[in-house]
Amino acid sequence: MVMIMTSTLASWIVYTMWAVWGLMFIDLLVTLFQSLIEGPFNPTFVLGYLKDILYYIVPLEFMVNMVPIDPTGWILVIAYFVGGLSVMLKYLLDIIGKFRN
Repeated sequence: MVMIMTSTLASWIVYTMWAVWGLMFIDLLVTLFQSLIEGPFNPTFVLGYLKDILYYIVPLEFMVNMVPIDPTGWILVIAYFVGGLSVMLKYLLDIIGKFRN
């Protein structure tokens, strides 16, 4: 039972990271298409996404790598999921906001 639960938890960790990367990519595509339609193309918007990788993705990966030394075994996992859901919510709100403007 523990092995199944661990496998499921590892799967959810992977799914969370895929969702974060997917929403980041969708937001990048929406921004790219809007910049192509609205006027002159400015490639500097990509720098914001590189900054987001440094500020959002790297700490999530760091938390996952620190789970084996967590004495409780669940504090960093909960922090990872809260952080992952927060990043997903940020990108969902950004995508919705770009369509409203």
